[in-house]
Amino acid sequence: MAFFKRHQGRGSYDLFSTYNYFMPGFSDLVWLVILFFVGAFLGILISAGLALGISQDFAMTYGLVIVYPVQFIPAMLYASAVSQRNMGFEPEYPLDNNNFGGRSGLSMALIVSVMAISAAFVIEPVSMLLPEMSEARKMAMEQMLKGPVWIVLISVSVFAPFFEEWLCRGIILRGLLKKMKPGWAIVISALVFGLIHMNLWQAIPAFIIGVILGYVYYKTGSLKLTMLMHCVNNTLSVILSRIPGLEDVEFFAEIMSPWTYVPMIIAFAVALACGLLIIRSIPLTQSPFRKEPQQV
Repeated sequence: MAFFKRHQGRGSYDLFSTYNYFMPGFSDLVWLVILFFVGAFLGILISAGLALGISQDFAMTYGLVIVYPVQFIPAMLYASAVSQRNMGFEPEYPLDNNNFGGRSGLSMALIVSVMAISAAFVIEPVSMLLPEMSEARKMAMEQMLKGPVWIVLISVSVFAPFFEEWLCRGIILRGLLKKMKPGWAIVISALVFGLIHMNLWQAIPAFIIGVILGYVYYKTGSLKLTMLMHCVNNTLSVILSRIPGLEDVEFFAEIMSPWTYVPMIIAFAVALACGLLIIRSIPLTQSPFRKEPQQV
């Protein structure tokens, strides 16, 4: 059983078609979440093994890049098995499409990148309303972003966008969009996206961003675009954490006057709204989700 399908006669791999026949409903969704947490537990065991077998420093420095994909392996095995079982009996729905409404891929990439950056700043006032993070949690978050830059970028900017978008948009949202109204499907997939972050301070922003990512996926069918948005959002956090003077800054409101901060947030909100209007204008005629043409 393979995660990814090899093209015959070519030295390349189709990263998604293995799962084209898996359209999860609620019971499958529950199993996927359970299997994710099984994978997370396996990751904890591996991390502990690295600490005991090699060193605590090694586990803290390199553990994330080793352990992160493990969290998703049980869910990927399950999705692959069900998809292969359904092949020949269920219609095929690719995880990735290009319903860009006549726009080029480059222009869409630029639009969603601006949306991702804008969303990161617009969500900050919401994050400021959350309770104070414990010192242990704060240290864990800082440790995740302050390891070797290549380790952090692989984990946060490559693995996280790939695996989390595969699960939350490519598998869960894609399946739910064929079984219920788009609004509900997007919200449920965003709730799962928040849940797998496993802490309140990441889960709330992740839910909000998950709704935006879900809407982009619903309108375009493009997993590449949501992975790019996710990558841009996470990479922005890494870059800001590496800028001298900003390492210990939790919110920009701490270092900016209200007269600067409020207009900045408004400007990013306008940019995000413009991006959403562009996405909304994309017709669903070529979308794999055209069965539910209602606007969200």
